[in-house]
Amino acid sequence: MNLADVQEQLREMGIDGWLLYDFQGLNPIAKKLVGLQGALLTRRWYFWIPKEGDPSVLCHQIEQQGFSQLGARICTFKSWKEMIDRLERVLEGQKTIAMEYSPLCSIPYVSRVDAGTVETIVGLGKKVVSSANLVQYFEARWSEEQFEMHQEASRLLMHILFEIFREIGSAVNQRIALTEYSVQQSFLEKYRRDGLESFSPPIVGVNQNSGNPHYEPSQESSKAIHSGDFILLDFWAKLAEPNSVYADYTWVAYVGESIPDKIQNVWEIVRGARDMAVDFVRGNRSAKRDTRGWEVDSVARNFITEKGFGDYFIHRTGHNIGQEDHGNGANMDGLETKDERLLIPKTCFSIEPGIYLPDFGIRSEVNVYLSPTETVITGDPIQTQIFKIGSPY
Repeated sequence: MNLADVQEQLREMGIDGWLLYDFQGLNPIAKKLVGLQGALLTRRWYFWIPKEGDPSVLCHQIEQQGFSQLGARICTFKSWKEMIDRLERVLEGQKTIAMEYSPLCSIPYVSRVDAGTVETIVGLGKKVVSSANLVQYFEARWSEEQFEMHQEASRLLMHILFEIFREIGSAVNQRIALTEYSVQQSFLEKYRRDGLESFSPPIVGVNQNSGNPHYEPSQESSKAIHSGDFILLDFWAKLAEPNSVYADYTWVAYVGESIPDKIQNVWEIVRGARDMAVDFVRGNRSAKRDTRGWEVDSVARNFITEKGFGDYFIHRTGHNIGQEDHGNGANMDGLETKDERLLIPKTCFSIEPGIYLPDFGIRSEVNVYLSPTETVITGDPIQTQIFKIGSPY
């Protein structure tokens, strides 16, 4: 983080300072933003950034060497009583303190500071406010290089997807045994071949299993794939390079020519909800109107509800995307939480409404990147119809 940028944001938000706190990795956001990843730290520490003046560190005496590279004034303590006393001195004259806290844990990604530590700061006469907007600004925004890496990961993933479609079609036509698990493993082999990495394997769900949003096929329990089957593929990965960011897409396909009317109808509703949410974001940006995460969710959810499937849309509409597939920026969420954060330039998120029925489920996922001037829908091509495996596309 650039100190001048942080202090400018603090002043704009009317916050006296940002108190980053961690104990043994409970707050990975603090370690990342301060630049302490990999440091051997076993005691509590605080990094204070006031809206004016120099930052300071408060840490245990035996660990002060771990902060020497930060260029901040270092205060130390030995006992818990000294810690409280010196924390009070560091925060003297300050009233409003931002921390990785979220009222009612409404944004769990940011709610990293334990209740006791918040109580300690409140007990010193301070008002603790959420750092959620600061975290999004300094942790979730991409550089131009990261956007280019996302685009390259997207290109590779789409190439792999159509390879997978051809493999499924060939195996079915030749009556070669093929399962959800073997398709998943083929994805992973191609990730390695193309220099991609992922924190977990993709989802490959056939028929009823496509109705489970987090279905995980295994070698021991995996459906075979035959002609007439419906398949959902959810795949995410990033380049195996430093600072790379994820791309994350979901497609659906049918093995054969004659897609059942029920499946086709649900697909059209899901696609409509996806496109309405994208258009809402794009329209607001064009009109220079603010957009909050929960509002995007409402657009997609209301559309699906009006079509009679609201009870079957059981997750948020989308999530922030960064160096982790589920990042720390605004989510498109008015269901699991009410994400009040604004969508800001240089951030990326998914839009992925879904309808999950007992015999099948459909989700359609695109990624949306907000450049400083444009709303970019990434991944080429964007799915507009159910892919018919075995037919030209």
